Amino acid sequence: MGPAAMENARVERVLAGLDAAFPDPRCALDFRTPFELLVATVLSAQSTDVRVNLVTPALFARCPDAVTMAATTPEVLVPFIRTVGLFNNKARALVGLSRQLVALHGGEVPTSLDALIALPGVARKTANVVLQNAFGRNEGFVVDTHVMRLAARLGLAAGRTPEAIERVLMGLVPQDRWDRVSHQLILHGRATCDARRPACGECSLAPDCPSRGSV
Repeated sequence: MGPAAMENARVERVLAGLDAAFPDPRCALDFRTPFELLVATVLSAQSTDVRVNLVTPALFARCPDAVTMAATTPEVLVPFIRTVGLFNNKARALVGLSRQLVALHGGEVPTSLDALIALPGVARKTANVVLQNAFGRNEGFVVDTHVMRLAARLGLAAGRTPEAIERVLMGLVPQDRWDRVSHQLILHGRATCDARRPACGECSLAPDCPSRGSV
């Protein structure tokens, strides 16, 4: 078996190991509608999903849809999201994206990557989260800090930017598994492969990890 075939086999074992460890991966953000997921994902930047899930019930009770949120102001939203990082910037972004949804999309969340990225406060990662989890569409690979870290440690993708890593992962993982593998990498990063103290001795992927014991 040549080097390329050996590497392909290793990657397949890593993906199989993720399937075994996380057979039913799901989005950690609580939501009922595409709009709620869009808002929650914007709030999750530089914050935790747990923290976001604590603040969104009251926020969505006050602003359940884009029309309602578009009719308010950032100052109204701030008390609901004050415990989330960068809350002033996020309040402005949420009002801005809601007004754009009303003006350009009839108050509905669009289902194209380009239209989502055009919204205030929405970058590629947020757009991919919404497309995958609200609409079941794999147009890209969600790359957050966990995915960046694990992609490098597991030898799946190297790169200095999320976009560079995303391009590699999109070529490495079958498209119908992009959402699943992204969730699995995030879960593995939270459960085992910690940024500062990875639990290599407890990691089921360790036999195929080139960074085992060296982090």
